[in-house]
Amino acid sequence: MIPVILSGGSGSRLWPLSRKQYPKQFLNLLGEHTLLQQTVMRLPEKQFGKPFLVCNQLHRFIVREQMQHIKRSTHSVLLEPFGRNTAPAVALSAMLILEEQDDDLMLVLPADHVIRDVPAFHAALERGRVAAEQGKLVLFGIVPTAPETGYGYVKSHNVNGMEAVPVERFVEKPDRATAINFLASGDYFWNSGIFMFKASRYLQELKKFQPYIYDNCQLSLERKFRDLDFWRIDPDSFAFCPDDSIDYAIMEKTDDAVVVPLQAGWSDVGSWSALWEEQDKDENFNLVKGEAELIDTGHSYVHTTHRLVSLIGMQDTVVIETKDAVLVANINKVQDVKQLVKQLEKEDRPEVQHHREKFRPWGSVDSIDKGQRFGVRHMVIQPGQSISLHRHLHRSEHWVVVSGCAQATIGEETVLMGENQSTYIPAGIFHRLSNPGQVPLEIIEIQTGSYLQDNDIERIADMYGRVNERDSVPVQSWPMAQGVRIIPH
Repeated sequence: MIPVILSGGSGSRLWPLSRKQYPKQFLNLLGEHTLLQQTVMRLPEKQFGKPFLVCNQLHRFIVREQMQHIKRSTHSVLLEPFGRNTAPAVALSAMLILEEQDDDLMLVLPADHVIRDVPAFHAALERGRVAAEQGKLVLFGIVPTAPETGYGYVKSHNVNGMEAVPVERFVEKPDRATAINFLASGDYFWNSGIFMFKASRYLQELKKFQPYIYDNCQLSLERKFRDLDFWRIDPDSFAFCPDDSIDYAIMEKTDDAVVVPLQAGWSDVGSWSALWEEQDKDENFNLVKGEAELIDTGHSYVHTTHRLVSLIGMQDTVVIETKDAVLVANINKVQDVKQLVKQLEKEDRPEVQHHREKFRPWGSVDSIDKGQRFGVRHMVIQPGQSISLHRHLHRSEHWVVVSGCAQATIGEETVLMGENQSTYIPAGIFHRLSNPGQVPLEIIEIQTGSYLQDNDIERIADMYGRVNERDSVPVQSWPMAQGVRIIPH
C-alpha cells in the first residue's frame, strides 16, 4: 500500500496564518509537528512504504525540509507547475507508480487533515484493502456527528456497519436544513477525500470517463525531468489538462465505487471554528495561542504570533494576528474567510501570497522595515546553505552578522565574518552569502538605493537551480568557495 499525499492546497479559509506560498499543511496548528508531518508520521514506513508526494513547485523546498525534520524519506516528490485539482494529481502518481513499481494499492490522502485515533484509522484501511484488492474504488466516509454544511456528503444504505458498501450518490455541501435531514436519515457519510484503489484500476476508469485528463497527464509525465530530488512534469502539456476532482471525474460515474466507514477523530481543520473545536478551552470556552489578555470575553479563539492582543467584552470572536495582517471575525462566520481572500486577490494584495517572513531553500528572510530608499531585512541561513551568486543594479547592501559564521563573496574577494562584523556590497557587484558553520547564520541586511524590489536581481549561479526573476533563465549550480580570507576583529 503506497501512500500518495496530496499537498497542493492553499488553505485560504485559515488566512492570514495560511498563505498560498506557505499554506496550512506546513503549519504546526495542532501540536509540535505540522499537518503534513503528522500525515506522514501516522503511516509507518515498514507498513506502508515510502510515500509519494504531490505538491506545487513553489513548495518543493518546504516539503523537503519538513521531511528531513522528521527523518522520513520519500519515494518521489512530483511537482505541479500549477494546480489542476485531485484527479490529475492522482493520475500522475498512478502512472509514476506503474512506471517505477508494481501495480500496488494507492492510499490517497490530503496532507492537511487531522486523525486523532490512529489505530482506528489503520483498522479502517485494512477493511478498505479487501475491497480495493478486488478492484473496487474505495472512499473512506466519516460517520457524521453534526449537521455540517462545510463538507460534501456520500449516500449509502449501511452507515451503521463497518464494511465496504456501494456508493449511491454524492452530494455537494448542503444548506443547514438539508444537512439536518441527512443526519437524521442515517444514510449519509461526510466525504473525507481519502481514497484507496489499485493504480491500474484508477487509470482504467479515468481513461474510460475522462480520456482528456488521462492523455494530458500521460504526455506531461512522458516529458518529465529530474530537478534535484524532485520530478518536474511538462508544464505546456499539463496546461491543457482539465481541472477536476476525483469525485467528479471518477467516483460519481464508476459502478465500482464503495465507501468504508471511518470513525477515527477525523477533521479537515478547514476553518478557524474547526480548530477551536479541536482543542481544549478554558472555563469561558476561550482558546488562546500566543500572547493575549481577555476580559469579560467568552467562546472566542485568539491566535497571536508577534504582539500582545487584548479583548474586552467580546463573545464568539476569532482574532488571528500575524506580522503583516490581522483577522477579526465572528466565529460563526469564519467560512466566509475564503470570500475575503478572493477579494484581497482581486486587489492584488501581497498578504494573500506570502507572509512578511518569506521562506527560501536556504532559510528565511523577514522584511523588518522599509522606506522610499531603504529596506531592513533579517536573514537566517541554515548550516551548509547559501544564497545565489547575484548582483543588484539599483541598490547597495550592508551585511551585519548577528550570530554564526558568514562566508561572503564580493566580486573577486571571499571573506569570513563572525558575530558583530559587517561588510558592504556596492550596486552592480556580484556577491553571495554562505553559512559554512554548524549553527544557523543570522544577518541584518540594510538596503539603500533608488529601487528595492526583488526583481532587481541577476543570478549567475544557484545551488537550487532557481531562475532570474527578470528573464526566467535557469542558472548553473555552484559549490561553496574553498579559499577564504578571514576579517580580523
